Amino acid sequence: MNIGIIGLGLMGGSLGLALKKLSNKYNIIGFDHNPTHTNDAFRLNLVDRISTDFNEIKKSDIIILTIPVDAIISVSQNLLNIPKDCTVIDFGSSKEKISNGIPKKIRKNFVTAHPMTGTEKFGPSAAIEGLYTEKTMVICDIEKSADYQKGIALGLFKDIHAKIVFMDAKEHDRHAAFISHMPHAVAYALAQSVMKQEDPKSILALAGGGFKSMSRIAKSSPNMWEDIFRQNKENLLESIDAFNTEMLLCKKLLEEENWEELHQWMAEANKLHDIL
Repeated sequence: MNIGIIGLGLMGGSLGLALKKLSNKYNIIGFDHNPTHTNDAFRLNLVDRISTDFNEIKKSDIIILTIPVDAIISVSQNLLNIPKDCTVIDFGSSKEKISNGIPKKIRKNFVTAHPMTGTEKFGPSAAIEGLYTEKTMVICDIEKSADYQKGIALGLFKDIHAKIVFMDAKEHDRHAAFISHMPHAVAYALAQSVMKQEDPKSILALAGGGFKSMSRIAKSSPNMWEDIFRQNKENLLESIDAFNTEMLLCKKLLEEENWEELHQWMAEANKLHDIL
């Protein structure tokens, strides 16, 4: 099968690495609007070859969209004349607007998915082996996909050893706001608050593992995360309100020197790791 990967950064490049292990089954063609990315992806052996012809990518058996969420909707408008058996899979981090924004003529060709994995790095050089192995792959609104496309997508996800979960797109976006999108907002806010108060030399000298772990995702691409925040705005606002409520409670307990209740508040938060 010919697979056209549109977007050769962390997600697309890592997918190429995973699928190239199955060279008897898949032929990987890379496409990216950034010529540096295409050159790097080929040099790093993330794909079998590069194409600069979008019409050639449209003839692929499978098209994977590993590009920003707004771009996924935009590109879908240019796929109206794909072959009837073509399977298009998107890896967007927000799902409802993508699921509803795909042209009706080709909606059955699409499988909308979100791999719950990644790092703060981006670009082809960020691609890593095993990024998808044993990671959750959420498939949304599967009833809108044709049976043939379902089978192709499920087979591919099993080939990269992902754990498959089915979910309604609206439900996914609310959960993702709390589990992924709000933590990114918090990391950006943490980075901003520290940089506006502390001397860079002090940050370098004193920042330990805890701070580095919490602030790591503030390195994530603003281009990508601005689009995600825009698409999932309402859910993100709800999750930020919930976070702010807890921060205000913490502040109140500190102001009142209510150490016993503060201790209990922290102990309740510890229970999260009984679930994870």
